[in-house]
Amino acid sequence: MRTAALLALGVLLVLVQGNLFRVVGPALAPFGLDAVTPSLVLPLVVYLGVHEPSAVRGAAIAFALGHGLGLFGAAPNWLFTFVTLAVWSLSRVAGVRLGAQTVLTRVSLAFIFALVESAMVLVLLAVFGTDGRRPLELARGVLPHAVATAVFAPPIFRLVQRLHQSGLAAAQLPAEAGR
Repeated sequence: MRTAALLALGVLLVLVQGNLFRVVGPALAPFGLDAVTPSLVLPLVVYLGVHEPSAVRGAAIAFALGHGLGLFGAAPNWLFTFVTLAVWSLSRVAGVRLGAQTVLTRVSLAFIFALVESAMVLVLLAVFGTDGRRPLELARGVLPHAVATAVFAPPIFRLVQRLHQSGLAAAQLPAEAGR
């Protein structure tokens, strides 16, 4: 049940993220901030990397969300699937040391991993892309993208944490009833 709820939330975030670009991009383009669109899925993937006890479940959800981003985005095939799984893996390693409990750690984790995600996308586009100038054009939007992702991260972390805790509580009820 918890996995289905996390996937449903992830699909909703993918759809909102895809349509948010159409609203935010043209509104902020006159100011040169058309790349401010946040990655709404990234905080969910980072949360799963830091807090999900099952590596198989976390990797499967990250894979599905990355694949969804690739399907709805105009990126090369499997780019976001690879990047999302890489971010999940890195956040899993960082999760040993960090717990995203405070707003400051949530914002900083989202900011750092948005920078890492952007760097991976730019490098992969430079290596495997057909247009050599495209990564240079996209590079100017890395910092605004990371800031926007960090701004949206705390409410997404809270929402995922509620789903995660409700799933854990529901899983513990049948175990306690058998005692």
